[in-house]
Amino acid sequence: MAKIVGALVCLLIVAMDVVAGIFGIEAEMAQSKVKHLRLWIFECKEPSHEAFKLGLAAAVLLALAHVITNLLAGCACICSKEYNKSSGNKQLAAICLVLTWVILAVGFSLLIIGTLANSKSRGSCGITHHKFLSIGGILCFVHGVVCVSHYISANATG
Repeated sequence: MAKIVGALVCLLIVAMDVVAGIFGIEAEMAQSKVKHLRLWIFECKEPSHEAFKLGLAAAVLLALAHVITNLLAGCACICSKEYNKSSGNKQLAAICLVLTWVILAVGFSLLIIGTLANSKSRGSCGITHHKFLSIGGILCFVHGVVCVSHYISANATG
């Protein structure tokens, strides 16, 4: 029974991250369809409501997948003196935990910056946020792989 629950949790995490990644890439495509004038690193464009909605949905799904992973996998203590003596699974769980937080911070930030660039109040000129949504979407896929690795290694420790 535990194997079935573990497999379902892994599928849920991967599905949420994959959908978030697809939404991020779709948001980038919706953003590229609006009228814009680009001059070097500066860009004047109209905001895309579709890109805003998709980017926001991607950011929410990424954060939700991260929360579910951390709640169900637990937290591996890296600060302990016994960390070097711990099993390989515990060390892998700790490494994956740190990687999930780093990927979340970068991917979530890129998705939010790309999303805010498409809010209705931001229809002006400024520094280009080109490819932020698609890079954030790609990081969602990476986040899914690392989260599943974290979940599996954390549950294999005990």
